[in-house]
Amino acid sequence: MKSYLAAAIQMTSVPDLGKNLAQAEELIDLAARRGAELVCLPENFSFLGDEDEKIRQAPHIAQESEKFLKTMAQRYQITLLGGGFPVVSSLNPDQTVPDRVLNTALLVGPDGSELARYEKVHLFDVNLPDGNTYRESSTVLAGKMPPPVHPSKELGNLGLSVCYDVRFPELYRHLAAHGATVLLVPAAFTAYTGKDHWQVLLQARAIENTAYVIAPAQTGRHNPRRQSHGHAMVIDPWGVVLADAGDQPGVAVAEIEPNRLDQVRRQMPSLQHRVFL
Repeated sequence: MKSYLAAAIQMTSVPDLGKNLAQAEELIDLAARRGAELVCLPENFSFLGDEDEKIRQAPHIAQESEKFLKTMAQRYQITLLGGGFPVVSSLNPDQTVPDRVLNTALLVGPDGSELARYEKVHLFDVNLPDGNTYRESSTVLAGKMPPPVHPSKELGNLGLSVCYDVRFPELYRHLAAHGATVLLVPAAFTAYTGKDHWQVLLQARAIENTAYVIAPAQTGRHNPRRQSHGHAMVIDPWGVVLADAGDQPGVAVAEIEPNRLDQVRRQMPSLQHRVFL
């Protein structure tokens, strides 16, 4: 693992695939020009809005999202994470309009090859005190496989997750136990929960696993009912926020430093002190 720059992209995605991919390309270009070698897009980067329309367009969104990620990774010679887009489940591949989809994160290498794929396992079915109700399971099937860790000699061991997963520390302990040194947490965190929980949860996952956290995010209003918190971040293994994108579309860029990782793990060897495995 070498020292390198990583970017957590922050978007305001809408129910328009073309607009979202154009916005994503602008921000990928900005991140690459700032020297980022690992660039991460948030959950729902290619479509965020009406759920019925997402389902209707899912085959097209999936095809165009994957094509986009591979093209951008090759064009900019970066490792690129697409933090979540709808993919038609293998359970119903022949339907014109699927019943439900898999919320899929895809990691792509600089040559355009697929490095890792993760289908979100924890679905956001919540009634919030602000009156909003979210039922992700109404349109999304939960993934069945644990999240992968992609080993990279240059970028470290990259552990995948998506949004609501951040509330389940056992998932990140699984990633750490499989060698993860950089945790990827693409999200579309709600404005209501994000103001109290987003940063503290990310810092907790970094601290307890002595790992870097890269958390791209959605921000702002996506439709009349949906608003995201923003604050895409890069956090070091001690829990220090190295970069924060605020509440506007943009890019949070920070250095991933292997010496810092080694230093924290020597000073706080909590992973070695686990009793219950």
